Amino acid sequence: MSYRELEVWKLARELVIEIHGMTLNDLPKFEMYEEGSQIRRSSKSTKSTIVEGYGRRQYKNDFVKYLNYSLASNIETIDHLENLYETKSLTNEALYEHVRSKLETLGRKLHRFIQTVEKSHRSPK
Repeated sequence: MSYRELEVWKLARELVIEIHGMTLNDLPKFEMYEEGSQIRRSSKSTKSTIVEGYGRRQYKNDFVKYLNYSLASNIETIDHLENLYETKSLTNEALYEHVRSKLETLGRKLHRFIQTVEKSHRSPK
């Protein structure tokens, strides 16, 4: 099995692509290097940290630690999205709701995945 088969990685990948496009097409130019840069980095961190944890999956504690880092990056991404919307840099309410909903879904899925790994993973600590 590859990390590319993980449902959480697939959803994180979709979000990286959507958020990247959103920051290029739907934000004022000054946000390209401000909050736009931050939200791109945190969404990419969410995805990349899933991959890094998967690479350490032989060790349950490492796997769980990196999945928790990924969950934290996802929460950070939600915060950046809220900042963009509340400051009116992102004015497309439908886009905001769509991306926020997907981020919240990813957070729930990551949380459940962490619980599953904690309960069922058979490996050294």
